Amino acid sequence: MSLSFEPEALKILAELIKTTGLSEIELAEGDRKLRLARVIAPVNVPVAGAAPAASPEPAAAPPAPKTDPGKHPGVVKSPMVGVAYLSSEPAAAPYVSVGQTVEAGATLLLIEAMKTFNQIKAPKSGTIKQVLVATGAPVEYDEPLMIIE
Repeated sequence: MSLSFEPEALKILAELIKTTGLSEIELAEGDRKLRLARVIAPVNVPVAGAAPAASPEPAAAPPAPKTDPGKHPGVVKSPMVGVAYLSSEPAAAPYVSVGQTVEAGATLLLIEAMKTFNQIKAPKSGTIKQVLVATGAPVEYDEPLMIIE
């Protein structure tokens, strides 16, 4: 069984697919069917903040593996799920900053949970080595917040 279609009709359908962005179109008339499809090739679109494409230059030595802050002996972890705040109000200075010495029991930050602000206190005296959260960031239970040495 041989099906023939007018070449001009095929051109019109092909142009319709192209102009509308469709990937395929199918027509049926009685026992005749026509299906036109196009393969859409993937396009590499740069994403803001993404690493640039690999260059043909030889790769540098791989970076040293990062240590997991959650395993640091001086880590302060979140006791709850909520939102972290490093100061008492937006214009106020943070409770602590990197390099600052703190005493055990000093307020490090606040975590808002269920409209209640909970003070997170230093479990020991020491120096703030890292602040691992930002103001307004959601935190999970047991998530590392800071490191005190």
